[in-house]
Amino acid sequence: TASKGVRFLFDAATGWNGEITTQKIMSRVIYLETIAAVPGMVAGIIRHFKSLRAMSRDGGMLNMFLEEALNERMHLLTFVTMRNPGFFFRLAVLGGQIGFGTFYLIAYIISPQFCHTFVGYVEEEACSTYTKIIKAIEEAPEGTDLAAWRTEAAPKIAKSYWHLGTDGTVLDTIYAIRADEAEHRDVNHIASNLKRGDIAPVGNPQDQVDMALRKYVKDLINT
Repeated sequence: TASKGVRFLFDAATGWNGEITTQKIMSRVIYLETIAAVPGMVAGIIRHFKSLRAMSRDGGMLNMFLEEALNERMHLLTFVTMRNPGFFFRLAVLGGQIGFGTFYLIAYIISPQFCHTFVGYVEEEACSTYTKIIKAIEEAPEGTDLAAWRTEAAPKIAKSYWHLGTDGTVLDTIYAIRADEAEHRDVNHIASNLKRGDIAPVGNPQDQVDMALRKYVKDLINT
């Protein structure tokens, strides 16, 4: 399948074979997240222009995919606090965004259903990657760099974004990110089967309005 082919090329490019080390993990996840944030933004932009042309709402789909893109971006911003990529790495990111971004934009215009199916399977591979990372951290011998992530404090941005608390660790962060990827996987698989006029599977706009109204009434009562 297409997702397996992408996985094979990505494994080769990031040296994801043999022993798992903190350096390999950082290289892989940072590059992964620079690409992972592209589909949601492309979907959001295309749906935005479509909504403007049709002069109608889209059932919360636009916001759902933009939130997905911003969530993937937070993954990236968290990891770069742990490692600052060099010039050639950043150059590779630029090339990847141009290449994949162009492909995905054209593909989404032609068939959104195919793109969401593709992303759903890619997210399955991402979940697999983070599961292997978690296993490597939990089973790493004491005194190694990987074992240190079991107790090393999570970056401040991660503690704030995922509400990890003062005792949140790098391992806790990886668990939170894997949960995000699992949600993206499920959302894209569901989105691949949605029809015109269907409501977003998460972030239902009616629920959001109801929540905002309840908060407004509660604030009035407490004033």
